[in-house]
Amino acid sequence: MNWNDMDFFPVMGEMLTSENTLQLDFTAANQALDAVNLSDTAEFDRFVFAQLKSAGKKYGIGGYLENRAIYRRSEVFATESADFRNIHLGIDIWTEAGAQVFAPLAGKVHSFQDNTGFGNYGPTIILEHELEGKTLFSLYGHLFRKDLEKLLVGQEFQAGELLCHVGPFPENGDWPPHLHFQLMWDLGENWGDYPGVAAEKDLEFYQENCPDPNLVLRFYPKNS
Repeated sequence: MNWNDMDFFPVMGEMLTSENTLQLDFTAANQALDAVNLSDTAEFDRFVFAQLKSAGKKYGIGGYLENRAIYRRSEVFATESADFRNIHLGIDIWTEAGAQVFAPLAGKVHSFQDNTGFGNYGPTIILEHELEGKTLFSLYGHLFRKDLEKLLVGQEFQAGELLCHVGPFPENGDWPPHLHFQLMWDLGENWGDYPGVAAEKDLEFYQENCPDPNLVLRFYPKNS
């Protein structure tokens, strides 16, 4: 499949470039995280958006396959050490609540639900697409609850059509506002939900099933 020959509508309604984005580091190597009480969402929110304000950027980017330190904030990820999920399978776009999110390519609603709980996805939509004879799913997490109110399974969206909005905390799973955008080839038995973070021991499977969202976002950071 040649992704470079495909056209995708910008998920945020505009291209993500080095001019309007800042790459954010949520790995253990970022010692600034040690001073943040990540379980306090308001404090976490101030930490994220202070960086964007200081850099004069509209969006923060959280990377695909990033080994993250921030999941210690929630019991959603706190399993046995061998199963601890800390490898990020999507790309996060941190921006103000209310930001519009658009369908990057034509598709239909596969499923949706409010994945409640501290540190979870909150309101989530999964679209189903046909791409060169293959089925591809795209997931949009941490939305407004109102985005789910009139949504229907099977509802069709065209590329560039308004799909949803970046949600506020606490209804977005209690995170600083951001969109979790992820691609999957196979959902298995999942409905309105799919793991967005993997344990290191399961990474080979998830990396194969969850292609790099940047194939659609087309953002290649140049931030120093």
